[in-house]
Amino acid sequence: MQFRRQLREEDAINLTPLIDVVFLLLIFFMVSTTFTKETHLSINLPQASGDPQVESPEDVEILINADGSYAVNGRALVNAELITLLSALDIINPDNTAENTPLIITADANSSHEAVVRAMDAAGQAGFVQLSITTRNASTD
Repeated sequence: MQFRRQLREEDAINLTPLIDVVFLLLIFFMVSTTFTKETHLSINLPQASGDPQVESPEDVEILINADGSYAVNGRALVNAELITLLSALDIINPDNTAENTPLIITADANSSHEAVVRAMDAAGQAGFVQLSITTRNASTD
């Protein structure tokens, strides 16, 4: 008697369900993760007497923390170098209409004079003409 051997199929793992699970995990982590990093500088303003200035939405604001770190329009800069500050001001004002845009420097009362002068120098090099410095009223202690 002659017996025929059965053809043996090769064992294989179906990867389709595994890929589906990996994609579902990826989508879950993408949806549940926040990518924005909000930084808020706490600034103690110096005192001065004078009339308060009304801010407009197109104003550019440079914040200087007590340790000399900068933030332009609420976005913290990676370092306190002049070139970084200049590039941030160029990103804010790509049309080179800086002479018509008011720039406000808000510096902490304990920040160094060098940090304020660096911000003023960067504003001048970027073409900003209308410059003001934020203070708090002496009578509102």
